[in-house]
Amino acid sequence: MKNVDDLIESAAELAARGLSKGEIADELNVSRETASWLVERSGATAEPPNTSAQSGAASPGSSPQDIHVDWSAIGRDSKRMGAIAEAMADMLAKHGEGVDLTIGIEKAGGPIATLVARALETDLGTYTPAKHQWEEGDIEELGGTFSRNFAGIRDRECYIVDDTITSGTTMRETIEAIRAEGGEPLACVVLADKQGLDELDGVPVYSLLQVISVGKEDN
Repeated sequence: MKNVDDLIESAAELAARGLSKGEIADELNVSRETASWLVERSGATAEPPNTSAQSGAASPGSSPQDIHVDWSAIGRDSKRMGAIAEAMADMLAKHGEGVDLTIGIEKAGGPIATLVARALETDLGTYTPAKHQWEEGDIEELGGTFSRNFAGIRDRECYIVDDTITSGTTMRETIEAIRAEGGEPLACVVLADKQGLDELDGVPVYSLLQVISVGKEDN
């Protein structure tokens, strides 16, 4: 994807396939506000624009401020994914001894976590965040879920793996959900972090890339 028009077209295609705006945000590695704007701009919905989102620099008031991260060159190749997972596993390995569980945040974090878990020789769990159900309204009324097809969490220390951090909301939700289940997250790792976070709720956050938007201040 090279420009905003490509993202708008992709958002329209995903909406036509029945994905929620939360799932579209996940697929395109953008915030929920950006996903809403892209879908609305595409004409795939008749709902009014989200006026509460931050405006973009290119056209004030027209779009949220966000950064799209396209890591498909890694994701489409299992050898590259394996190499990246080894690097992510190396960043996690400094935290804790005998940690035997890695949690992947669905959707994109699941495949990455599988390879990280293999590198660290841990069990694997997955968490589906609330945003996958989010369409409109208050996301706080929704809840995420751990898959019963994978390892349990109670009384276990674990690592958390995802592809990107946009606002930190999904990662924070996952940390809280793990603790609510009786687990203890020791560290998080992502491919790219748009916020430049060092920690969330007392849990260290590592990233292979920190993507920082530098804007020109108004005089």
